Amino acid sequence: MFKLLDRETFAFSAENPTGTRNGGTHGKDCEKLNAYLQIKPGETVTLCSTEGPGMITHMWFTGYIGHSFIIRIYWDDAKYPSVEAPLSAFFGMAYDENFADVDGKYPTLNSALMLVAPGRGYNSYFEMPFKKSCHITMENRSQNVQPLYYMITGWHGALTDDAGYFHAVYRQEHPVQKGRSYVVLDGVQGKGRFIGVTLASGMNGHNTCWVEGEAKMYIDGEQYPSLNYTGTEDYFCGAYAFGNDIELHRYQTFQGLYVGMHAILGDTSATYNAQKRFLLYRWHVKDAIWFNNGFRMVMDNLGWTGPRYDDYTSVAYWYAQNPSKLPFDLPEDKELIMK
Repeated sequence: MFKLLDRETFAFSAENPTGTRNGGTHGKDCEKLNAYLQIKPGETVTLCSTEGPGMITHMWFTGYIGHSFIIRIYWDDAKYPSVEAPLSAFFGMAYDENFADVDGKYPTLNSALMLVAPGRGYNSYFEMPFKKSCHITMENRSQNVQPLYYMITGWHGALTDDAGYFHAVYRQEHPVQKGRSYVVLDGVQGKGRFIGVTLASGMNGHNTCWVEGEAKMYIDGEQYPSLNYTGTEDYFCGAYAFGNDIELHRYQTFQGLYVGMHAILGDTSATYNAQKRFLLYRWHVKDAIWFNNGFRMVMDNLGWTGPRYDDYTSVAYWYAQNPSKLPFDLPEDKELIMK
């Protein structure tokens, strides 16, 4: 914090849509002129467009915060996005139609890289370098005009040669194909670093300890995984079904700098009842996952009685040596409804 570097701060918002110095509101004290955008159905608006080199350091969004807003980020004038996800899922809140958890409070997420504050304030602290340019857009795929409040902050300045490009991709299986692993990420090529995943898991049928499934990571085209976690709750750094198997016999949320099960939705009156909804995150910051040629990650959906068929929704996050086309296509808006 004490180092004085050769950098120039920029910030894009509805009050300063060009992100230029001296480009904010001309309003008087205590006067709001352009606090938010109104995005029409089917419209895509550019929130940030700036030349490099530089880095995005913080993004904040609120207003409409549902799955019908699609965030895309393009690096270095690429024609394809390196980030594409429903806004809610990108911020670990894929069940965006649920505004209260099992305790009747706003679901929140409080971690080193991402914060979702009460009232649904979405914050990203991922560092996102770019060499030539950065373009961030938001598409409204709903049938209504929707409001968006936003602030995107960063700096212009020199980058180190080893700076990678941030990527994020959405995927879902509603339900997971019974007996087959759920694919979190695949088709990634070249040199990079896997940085983590957010997962939304919705129970279908009797909840026979849905966290028995293993998480597996394959590095550089391996036939067998180098990283093989023994259970889903173990990958998310918990144990014994996050407390449901022992002592209290109920799931308990927790939030840490790099990992957590930040929210439980649905009825929790029974030990293993149907229709629970779980929201989880895992950031590989201190336990870095490096690859040179490629990366693949899968998760089993497994219970005590065998394979399950729950609804899985995830966003995977990684850095790559070059801007890359994403390996999965985004489903249609009607397929994204999460209750």
